Amino acid sequence: MKKTILIIATLLLFTSFLSCKTKKLPVKDITIIRQDGTKFTVAAEIAEKAEDRNHGFMERKNIPDGTGMLFVFERDQILSFWMKNTPHPLSIAYIDSKGKIRNIFDMTPYSLASIVSTVNVRYALEVPQGWYKKNGITEGDTVLIN
Repeated sequence: MKKTILIIATLLLFTSFLSCKTKKLPVKDITIIRQDGTKFTVAAEIAEKAEDRNHGFMERKNIPDGTGMLFVFERDQILSFWMKNTPHPLSIAYIDSKGKIRNIFDMTPYSLASIVSTVNVRYALEVPQGWYKKNGITEGDTVLIN
């Protein structure tokens, strides 16, 4: 009896773990406007629920250019991200409630170091590392978030 219960509990835990890893988030095109007026689009997965924000890009080995994940929070606050269990190098932009990019940082795969916003922000947009730099996107540029 104990063995059966243990097997069932293990299967339930494994099933919930798999469903979390493969969960599809809604995708929305996010427009970034540089200060010179040039526009770029990112096909961003939208992570609004705490469980989705906590999982983020963990275990993802391939994140194509032009894609990302937008983390949406309920209020402005200092945000902190890390790269636990995340093998793909990322860059993160911290964005305030008006859509202004306040910080951009590169993040190291698997690092447990906290990458902290310098001001209160509402959003974080993760993209493949170097994408912001390659496209000339800098702090002060605008992100259109509907």
